[in-house]
Amino acid sequence: MKCQILHESRGRMRVHIATARMTVKEADILQYYLQSKDFIREVRVYERTGDAIIYYGGAREQLLSLLARFRYEGNEGLVPEHTGRELNRQYEERLIGAVARRALSIAFCPHALRMPLAIVKAVPFVLAGLKSIFHGRIEVALLDATAITASLLRGDHDTATSVMFLLTVGETLEEWTHKKSVDDLARTMSLNVDKVWVESDGEELLLPVTEVSVGSIVIVRTGNMIPLDGKVISGEAMVNQASMTGESMPVRKLADSVVYAGTVVEEGECRIRVEKAAGSGRYDRIVHMIEESERLKSGTEDRASHLADRLVPYSLGGSVLTYLLTRNVTKALAFLMVDFSCALKLSMPLAVLSAMREAGRYHISVKGGKFLEAVSDAETIVFDKTGTLTYAMPRVERVVSFDGQNEEEMLRLAACLEEHYPHSMANAVVAEAKRRELRHEERHTKVEYIVAHGISSFYEDRRVLIGSYHFIFEDEHCVIPEGEEERFRSLPEEFSHLYLAVDGRLSAVILIADPLREEAREVISALRHVGIKKAVMMTGDSQRTASAVALRLGLDEFYAEVLPEDKAGFIRREHEQGRKVIMIGDGVNDSPALSEADAGIAISEGAAIAREVADITISEGDLHSLVVLKELSNALMGRIQKNYRFIIGFNALLIGLGVAAVLQPANSALLHNISTVGIGMESMTNLLKREPAESRTA
Repeated sequence: MKCQILHESRGRMRVHIATARMTVKEADILQYYLQSKDFIREVRVYERTGDAIIYYGGAREQLLSLLARFRYEGNEGLVPEHTGRELNRQYEERLIGAVARRALSIAFCPHALRMPLAIVKAVPFVLAGLKSIFHGRIEVALLDATAITASLLRGDHDTATSVMFLLTVGETLEEWTHKKSVDDLARTMSLNVDKVWVESDGEELLLPVTEVSVGSIVIVRTGNMIPLDGKVISGEAMVNQASMTGESMPVRKLADSVVYAGTVVEEGECRIRVEKAAGSGRYDRIVHMIEESERLKSGTEDRASHLADRLVPYSLGGSVLTYLLTRNVTKALAFLMVDFSCALKLSMPLAVLSAMREAGRYHISVKGGKFLEAVSDAETIVFDKTGTLTYAMPRVERVVSFDGQNEEEMLRLAACLEEHYPHSMANAVVAEAKRRELRHEERHTKVEYIVAHGISSFYEDRRVLIGSYHFIFEDEHCVIPEGEEERFRSLPEEFSHLYLAVDGRLSAVILIADPLREEAREVISALRHVGIKKAVMMTGDSQRTASAVALRLGLDEFYAEVLPEDKAGFIRREHEQGRKVIMIGDGVNDSPALSEADAGIAISEGAAIAREVADITISEGDLHSLVVLKELSNALMGRIQKNYRFIIGFNALLIGLGVAAVLQPANSALLHNISTVGIGMESMTNLLKREPAESRTA
């Protein structure tokens, strides 16, 4: 590809693509091609000008070589089904068209034609007002229709056309921002399953989801996401379908039940015959779910919307009363030309949806505005330990065998069982087996996962258990081989322990290093400065391990050896004391607490059920996202309150000046609509001044 360098500085280059006209599709292909390279930090492609701004971390020659080799052909597969670029182009053209038509009308339309044209343009607004009356509602559409009609009856076509133009621009901006935010959110929520277990010739194979065809049999177990639409052919599972239907309770699925891609198995196991291949309409279903869901609105936004509707009768009543008292139509129009509801209904949703979009810049996915409000109000934050306060990729430090078992055989067996369940501890076991080049073919029977406890199966007719101390020794009553009790007691406490038992006897203990995140203490301290008063850790680890972690991080409280219901119970007790709670976790066992919290936050690399149940998802790479989320939420609530005060104060001033005959109706309408669009545009600006982590060094 030929291109011209327009400007460059250290780590940044602006190039112009040598093409007569860049299409939206070509711009997407170029952007996603460049973004797929590891040394590229950020890319912005502008299809109108054919320019691209590239932030990179490698050598300059490496980037130039990459651009020279680029071809549109063959790279179409890098672009997802929806990118948002076409949507932006559509609304940009609508706004440009509206402004251009208005400018041409003012400059060239003969005076004699302006009134007839204004009447024609007013018809949709008048019909909307009449529709409001017929439905027995006094809403902003009626107020707009009355103001436009009154202006036309007075022969003031300039005021009428100005009001209609600004209303059109405001509605377009609101619709654009709403659809853009929904589009961004839907793409974030789109299915993210890399591999899936497929049954083939009686064996289970782990295959990329893109290689699974219609008619294949996939196996989905507790905590895993259903990757493709299909029908259950055997097994039984409780499936969380909130992402598709909004249902809060899991649905029981038996043979012949239909299941949907993106839903999550909370409990059980089932074999599914695939009926639709990857990418068959899931995006559209998610968009529909978001648009229909009341979860999109924050409480503050909802109150502002209701207040806007309640103020309409007062505006109409004020206009009538002013006319009765003064017999002055001009003064009466002051109430019709200036209304509170337009600005309230425009600025509040824009502020919330723009904040959700801004959160995406920091790799934070928020499912609804009310969760940002909950984060802003929260005083208590509850952390799971493993994979949250510690790194999501722990490692196996040692394997200690018991009962005469071979160390590598025990690790092989553990990996064979653990590979079916996505959890940081399980991943560590599988990774260690891979590092030691230990193959672990499927030689066991059906595996059963007990949430927050462990796994049970049969291996060569011997019952095998792997899991926590509580599960192995208290629930299953396994024993330590005679003569090895002292060796067992001497196991180092600084590691997390995973116990493996065969036929009721301890066979191995896998010691897993679970290092604390370097930024954890700093993040907890920063959270206190932005409104968090109580930081709590809840873990299934031993009291001794939990105590050491809590001391190092400066936590207010900690709870050790807890079960999933204990975490949810703690959050309920906080609620009883009038506190709002944030919960952050990454595992299957965190899902009850994530559901119970006012705002449940999941780590993006955690279990599918945790991401599904959670209201917010953050990147696993850096806990500083929590501070960003809290700052963003606080700033959003501050903006909403500031907007509210400005709208009430400024519009009340305009009404007062109109009634006092200081301002003419046309001037009042102009100032009102300019302020409405202005506050709407300001609500779309970024709340935070900081840059996302990946571009700070660019």
